Amino acid sequence: MNAISIFGFEVSGAILLMGMFFSFISLGANWRLFLKCDQPGWAAFIPGYNVVTAMRIIGRPSTHALLFLIPGYNIYFTLRTMIELAQSFGKRTSLDYFLVVFFNVFYMLNLSLAYQEEYEGPVYGESTVKKAKSSIGLSAAL
Repeated sequence: MNAISIFGFEVSGAILLMGMFFSFISLGANWRLFLKCDQPGWAAFIPGYNVVTAMRIIGRPSTHALLFLIPGYNIYFTLRTMIELAQSFGKRTSLDYFLVVFFNVFYMLNLSLAYQEEYEGPVYGESTVKKAKSSIGLSAAL
């Protein structure tokens, strides 16, 4: 295949095909992941709304999706969001954090398709809720 010019950069056809392949895999993984978390699967295909749905899955307010628009901070927030998503499925080891950051597409595919992986619920603000309950004497209820 001949090289294709995109925004002044020459990109080979093989790179474009590989990018499309990973895009389809990640869309399918997100669709199945949203269904597993009792969210609408079609939300994975709508740009912007899929980020809002991901914020709901990890327990963050929907307005936190706007934090992805801040240059520089969005890199940190993307990594933080990926780790919190893994924590929502009970993955809390350093190996899980490494895998979700560096092999994100395949890790999300594993979370969405593996039968033994279960959504445990949102994790954002989890430690503050436990601290508040234990400070008022409700630690026995946990």
